[in-house]
Amino acid sequence: MRMLPPEQNEPELDMAPLIDMTFLLLIYFICTCTLIMPEADLGIRLPGMISQAVTVDMPDEQMIEIRNNGEILLNDRTFDSPDSPELPELVATLTRYRLSTEAAKSKALITIMADDDTPHQRVIDVMNACAAAKLKDVSFSGSAE
Repeated sequence: MRMLPPEQNEPELDMAPLIDMTFLLLIYFICTCTLIMPEADLGIRLPGMISQAVTVDMPDEQMIEIRNNGEILLNDRTFDSPDSPELPELVATLTRYRLSTEAAKSKALITIMADDDTPHQRVIDVMNACAAAKLKDVSFSGSAE
C-alpha cells in the first residue's frame, strides 16, 4: 500500500492579530504622549550680565521683604496683617508709587525678597498685589547665605 504525503497548505498570514496589535500600540502612544508644554520650553528671557562703560543713574527701587511668618515690609514698614491674602494697604501704596514714578517719567522698580522658609502662597499674594497696582518691573532677590 502506497501512502500519500499529507496535503500541505500554503502558509497564510492572518491580518486580524496584526491590526489588533497596531491599534493597541496606537492607543498606548496616545495615552503616554504629553500634550502640555513643559516649563523649560516657555521662551523666558533672563537678564544677562553686561558690562557698561558709562555709569547709568538707576531709578528709585522699592524693596518688599516677606518674612517667614507672613509679615510684609515695604522699605521697613509693615503692611496688612499676615493672614490677609488681598493686601489692600500694599496695593494702595504701590499704586501711589507707580503714579509718582509715571509723573517723574521714571521706571517703577520692585524687588521682592522672601525668606527661605516663606510660604510660596505669600509670595504669590505679593505678586498679585504688584499686578493689581499695574507694576510690571518686578524682580526677586535671593538670600545672602
